[in-house]
Amino acid sequence: MQGIKTAMGDRVQEASLQSGAMLLLKLVLLVLLIRRVTPVCRLQGMVQPPELTKAGDFILGGIFTFRTGYRGSVPTFQTLPNPPTCLHINVREFKFAQTMIFAIEEINQNPAILPNHKLGYKIYNSCGMANIMKSAIDLANGQREIIDEKNCTKADTAQAVLGHSGSSPTMAFARIIGRFQIPVLSHFATCACLSNREEFPSFFRTIPSDLHQSRALAKLVKLFGWTWVGTISNKNDYGINGIATFIKAAQEEGVCIEYYQAFEQTGPIRELTKVVETVKYSTSKVILAFMSHREVNVLATELYRHNVTGLQWVGSDAWITDHSLTDSEGRSILVGSLGFVVSRAHIPGLEEHLRWLHPSQFPDSQFVRDFWEDMFDCSLSDTTDAQRKQCSGFESLQNAESYFTDVSELRFTNNVYKSVYAVAHALHNLVACEEKRGPFYDGNCADIRHIQPWQVLHYLQNVNFTTSQGERVTFDQNGDSPARYELINLQHVTSGDMKVATVGVFDATLPHDHQFTMNGMKIVWGGGSHTVPVSVCSESCPPGKRKVLQKGKPVCCYDCVPCPEGEISNITDSLECHKCPIDYWPNTRGDACILKEVEFLSFTEIMGIILTFFCLMGAILTSMIALVFFYFRETPIVRANNSELSFLLLFSLTLCFLCSLTFIGRPSEWSCMLRHTAFGITFVLCISCVLGKTIVVLMAFRATLPGSNVMKWFGPVQQRLSVLTFTLIQVVICILWLTISPPFPFKNMNHYKEKIILECALGTAVGFWAVLGYIGLLAMLCFVLAFLARKLPDNFNEAKFITFSMLIFCAVWITFIPAYVSSPGKFTVAVEIFAILASSYGLLFCIFIPKCYVILLSPEQNTKKHIMGKTKDIQC
Repeated sequence: MQGIKTAMGDRVQEASLQSGAMLLLKLVLLVLLIRRVTPVCRLQGMVQPPELTKAGDFILGGIFTFRTGYRGSVPTFQTLPNPPTCLHINVREFKFAQTMIFAIEEINQNPAILPNHKLGYKIYNSCGMANIMKSAIDLANGQREIIDEKNCTKADTAQAVLGHSGSSPTMAFARIIGRFQIPVLSHFATCACLSNREEFPSFFRTIPSDLHQSRALAKLVKLFGWTWVGTISNKNDYGINGIATFIKAAQEEGVCIEYYQAFEQTGPIRELTKVVETVKYSTSKVILAFMSHREVNVLATELYRHNVTGLQWVGSDAWITDHSLTDSEGRSILVGSLGFVVSRAHIPGLEEHLRWLHPSQFPDSQFVRDFWEDMFDCSLSDTTDAQRKQCSGFESLQNAESYFTDVSELRFTNNVYKSVYAVAHALHNLVACEEKRGPFYDGNCADIRHIQPWQVLHYLQNVNFTTSQGERVTFDQNGDSPARYELINLQHVTSGDMKVATVGVFDATLPHDHQFTMNGMKIVWGGGSHTVPVSVCSESCPPGKRKVLQKGKPVCCYDCVPCPEGEISNITDSLECHKCPIDYWPNTRGDACILKEVEFLSFTEIMGIILTFFCLMGAILTSMIALVFFYFRETPIVRANNSELSFLLLFSLTLCFLCSLTFIGRPSEWSCMLRHTAFGITFVLCISCVLGKTIVVLMAFRATLPGSNVMKWFGPVQQRLSVLTFTLIQVVICILWLTISPPFPFKNMNHYKEKIILECALGTAVGFWAVLGYIGLLAMLCFVLAFLARKLPDNFNEAKFITFSMLIFCAVWITFIPAYVSSPGKFTVAVEIFAILASSYGLLFCIFIPKCYVILLSPEQNTKKHIMGKTKDIQC
């Protein structure tokens, strides 16, 4: 038993020693591993090499699409997908990249910018969204497989990324690398959405935002009177946002959109067919195309095949000057297109740089070799293309004429140039920072050995310089450049050739009314026409009419309706008509208010002349009769007919004729008060004299009867008092009328709408009708008395003539009342004058003409014997 226990103890002790040794060995190995391993950041995945590269102290990244179109494999998500196969060479993008290289080399040779430091570049040739995204991530992450630094965020990242030319790809990678605050500068991405600093905190651009371009396009459309337009865009952020901004701005300018269609070059064919059908059957003659050159090429070709021509194209800067339009089958229908592009510039030395390009400068670039072979249609190796001849080695761009070497239209290329200089100036300001005067916390400057992206971002936001060409470069708080455009006109587009003319300028920095200026250059319109096309839903309403909107249609579709009576519209396309001032009336066209015609009975018009003639003739004739009576006052016929009342009657008739003149001429305050009162008083005086003569005749007849003593009650004194009494009553009535409410001049605008009647308002109608009523009362009394005395002997009384005169007088004034009430305007006054003249001439002719006949033509009857003869016959 004891042996067994001893053996078991030895085994336990041995196991314990082995366990301790193993633990010690593990500790030793762990210590050795900790001592030998250095912390590293390892690159995960495969590295995509840049197409063009050069080392430097500061690296600028570039993302361009040297080829358009690609073929990609469908991802299986089981293995890494193969890179896409890019197709057609895009010379413009390659030109952008070479401009970037030129600007970097120019800066490296300039001792005033970044002295003692060199700029390098990594330029990627990327096609397809996935490839572009990968290129951006490579620039943000660096390309070394292992970064032997303690902090993985300090990899060899680019200080800034230049590109892309498209808005959608730029938005995609700017969202990602913007989170790391790496600056992104675009020379061509114009989508207004990129101005959102919350979504794109590190984005800048040297091309204006589409916000300004869309507003400028709306002003352009309005400038030429195109109020009915169709709009087309591609189905991406650039097209959708740009066209939305345009539609909003166009509606503010009073422009209506007939239709909006969108499609993609790579989309289903039915979308393109729908666009073509919409354009074909639309009524608008203007198309605003907010899309890239790829969609324009496809759409123009399809429209050309359907023979849809003669349209006016208005384009965005993404296609309006693109040289690829010359390869389109439908390029002819684009002639006359208008659009805005950034200003043209000249970059000294760029042409020489482009012409010195040679594949030997970039031996690792397959694209440069492909470009060279395509340019000279030769092969640099036997295996590249068996159908092409071998390159001789003497090919050179020095004398080649191509779009690549053409520097006459440097617009977007100049934006690339400015972008490089903007980053260079930002880095220069960062390097030149003086300690304790820096922009960061406590006056610190950036550590040049470990520059953080956000520090470059800060200096880039505040960059402000002027290029050697005199162009100022600065960014606002959203990273946008000032908006300045040239309005260009495609005047000639053929295969391989495009003629572009600058016909105007738009500068958003100027006041609103001075932003748009035309330079007077002749414009070629859509389809090569030389007349401005008309594109309206409804023709403009001329002055004199107003617009009435058509139910269920846009505001640009309307009917033109004449203005109502009394209203005018003096502008084209007036929405409403305006009433003329009270003294004015519309002209026959209804586009202006003219002073209303003022109507009154004038001395100069025919009616006034005729009435004046009869007034004066009546006064003259009465005066002549008075002279005759005065000359023959001692004759029996004058003495037998109460010569005193006859002279008074002749005097009152003269006043009646003359007072008619007060009714003619422009009414005034005095003439209005005088005409009715003078007429009333003179007529009462006249009727009073006639009434006195009638009473005298009756009294004289009765006085001849035996035992009659009536004449003593109606002698000369009583006759004068009766005339005075009758007249004073009328004077009192007139005084009361003038005191209470006298007549006054009045502009009658109710009877005629188109003219003003100047007349005398009665003041109070009671006064006027009281005057007339009193005259009528005396006239009726006189008529009754004269009628009673009508059968008295003719030789010594005139009752029969007075009866006729009163009959005429009453008839005239009875018919006067309805004629006066119903006569319009100046005819009211004419009726009143006619009534005065007719009744006055009636009294004059009936009472005095027979006596004048006897006095002047039958003097044998003007004897006392003749007058007394008939009296005796009656008495017998």
